[in-house]
Amino acid sequence: METVKFTELDIKPEILKAVANMGFEAMSPIQAKAIPVELSGKDVIGQAQTGTGKTAAFGIPILQKVDPKLKKPQAIVLCPTRELAIQVADEIRKLAKYMSSVKILPIYGGQEISKQIRSLKAGVQIIIGTPGRIYDLVKSGDLAIHKANTFVVDEADMTLDMGFLETVDKIASSLPKELQFLVFSATIPQKLQPFLKKYLSNPVIEQIKTKTVISDTIENWLISTKGQDKNAQIYQITQLLQPYLAMIFVNTKTRADELHSYLTAQGLKVAKIHGDVPPRERKRIMNQVKNLEFEYIVATDLAARGIDIEGISHVINDAIPQDLSFFIHRVGRTGRNGLPGTAITLYQPSDDSDIRELEKLGIQFIPKMIKADEFQDTYDRDRRSNREKRQEKLDTEMIGLVKKKKKKIKPGYKKKIQWAVNEKRRKTKRAENRARGRAERKAKRQSF
Repeated sequence: METVKFTELDIKPEILKAVANMGFEAMSPIQAKAIPVELSGKDVIGQAQTGTGKTAAFGIPILQKVDPKLKKPQAIVLCPTRELAIQVADEIRKLAKYMSSVKILPIYGGQEISKQIRSLKAGVQIIIGTPGRIYDLVKSGDLAIHKANTFVVDEADMTLDMGFLETVDKIASSLPKELQFLVFSATIPQKLQPFLKKYLSNPVIEQIKTKTVISDTIENWLISTKGQDKNAQIYQITQLLQPYLAMIFVNTKTRADELHSYLTAQGLKVAKIHGDVPPRERKRIMNQVKNLEFEYIVATDLAARGIDIEGISHVINDAIPQDLSFFIHRVGRTGRNGLPGTAITLYQPSDDSDIRELEKLGIQFIPKMIKADEFQDTYDRDRRSNREKRQEKLDTEMIGLVKKKKKKIKPGYKKKIQWAVNEKRRKTKRAENRARGRAERKAKRQSF
């Protein structure tokens, strides 16, 4: 796709000035595809991976359409987590830097609702918030959305995963019929289809397929946990990595608590993020992360997906996630902006089928082991199945030999049987080679 510049868009000079100020000149693929369609007023489903510029892809058309004189909510953006709502609000504020009369308000749980109500009464044009809190304010009558002209569901797949789709449905039912509906997501799961059909009118689907599911700057290591104490193994890994910042993903809140306690007891600076950590505590932790007070973050998938943390050099998967799409989100945390990254996945033999599924997606794993206090290349876990099957079935003669020998021969019989088997193979191979040689010589004599 050829490069398209922001200056080619028919948008307000204030927006163009802000975009230039942010250091952007050319649009990303999803921006180049989605923004012109959105500016025309059509509904859009934008499918692209996280980190591809989706916020600007809907933020710029919203700002283009907004009426600064009208002090009513004109655009509602739903995000599945408070962290995402804050990020999106910050990004759109940057785009609206030179539009001083445009007010943008993030709304989410964990904040005083009375403060949010006061801000709404003061006059706000763009609302960015979590489904639960926005629905509470719509239900109480404090947030009037009946005059909104744009409704955005950001990270729709995550919204579905977190069980918020029913709440989004309730909010959407309060919106005016004449409305532009925009949905952005990394994937479009089947379970999302009924919702899209219900609210979107002849949407234009803009899909950006990535060449690889993860950045080619990321190395994916596989380390077996067989016979190992996993906690001790992860601690050993941390000691060898010396990361700038590492995220350790776990599958459950209980496991997050357990691993966090263990690593903290070893003297490591470890943050913990999962659904049961109170909002204020999470906010404090995130500020500490930004200030580089931690080297490691132990996190569950859903809690972490709404958080954009810069500078992650390593990702450690305590286990393969039950939902394999989460693996992509995990690993994609590192190796951003062309920087190298390493993702280490701990696995056990029962994970083989999941690993194969991930390999089908184009993920290349490098088998590693820890030996002599360093990471070393090791054999492929599939070495047996991948090895050329040279052990052809024993013919009846050899089977008979083996059976007889087992009965009659005393200690050392295994070696003798193996010798007999090998001898039989040598003779067969010798005969095949002689026959092949005769055929080749005959063919030479017959050539003209």
